[in-house]
Amino acid sequence: MRAAVMQGLHKPLVIETVADPVPGAGEVVVKVGRCGICGSDLHMTEDPAYGQGAGSILGHEFAGEVVELGKSVEGLVKGDLVAVSPLKSCGTCRACLAGNVSWCDRFGLQGGGYAEYALTLPNQCVKLPKSASLADGAIIEPLAVALHGVAMAGLRIGDKVLILGAGPIGLATAFWARRMGAGRVVVQDVATWQQERALAMGAHDFIADREDPLGAAERALGGKADIVFECVGLPGLIAQAVEQVRARGAIVLLGLCTVPDTFNSFAMLSKEVRLITSAFFTTHEYQAALDALDRGAAEPRLLITETIPLAQTPTVFEALRRRTEQCKVLIEPGA
Repeated sequence: MRAAVMQGLHKPLVIETVADPVPGAGEVVVKVGRCGICGSDLHMTEDPAYGQGAGSILGHEFAGEVVELGKSVEGLVKGDLVAVSPLKSCGTCRACLAGNVSWCDRFGLQGGGYAEYALTLPNQCVKLPKSASLADGAIIEPLAVALHGVAMAGLRIGDKVLILGAGPIGLATAFWARRMGAGRVVVQDVATWQQERALAMGAHDFIADREDPLGAAERALGGKADIVFECVGLPGLIAQAVEQVRARGAIVLLGLCTVPDTFNSFAMLSKEVRLITSAFFTTHEYQAALDALDRGAAEPRLLITETIPLAQTPTVFEALRRRTEQCKVLIEPGA
């Protein structure tokens, strides 16, 4: 099969022919129909903290068709269209049975979506309803990540919400915050490329004021935020969020920052701000994201800005290292 393969850190991906996956007992082979390029994939090719290197095939936001089943696989048949949750787990421990798969002792992250076929486990496969496309299946993961962050925040009806960052996670957070009753949702970024998309997905306002970001946010919200979602992952944004949140408000970290950051803990303490970290999602939240699409929510589909063939992946992947008007690019390996 063809795959976009890592050559090492700080090196471009290369399209190569690699061995087709063969399912062992309890494993499934999925023919990848769509796979999203995630910002964390870009980080994986730059930061050794992610544990990826030469020979790795990235891609954890994918959906496709079940084409091979190993022994002892139940609940799936060839031809099933599935979204693949990237959270590997045993499926039988207390954490897994409760839906908290990221706390399983055998937890790991699924990759392999930048290829024509991918090997996975049946408990990661969620069948797509007839109303959902393979493209829908590929955006469930970022939707679930955002939903988990909103759930962790304890958002209440009428809350003022500020979202730092207009990438896919920030925009998906705006969707869920508005859907769950926030009274005011404002997205803040340093560029206006995603302004129309943010408003269409649920934001009441969009600001990109580099001269007075704090004042601009407060004016747009009509006061300090009850909750600030940091969806970028750059140093300095926690400190900014502390200034933008009200006393006894909450800051939720959804952005992945793998370098040390600093902030004034006294400023946070004196306001009794809750600092909440949000990683991954539960199986229930993953299903809830799919259910929203199945019930006709059209806004999340606005995340998708382009669909490319596998052959273009290395070029587009490198282009995404720079800020562009793209939001979520999907790969169609069979094209």
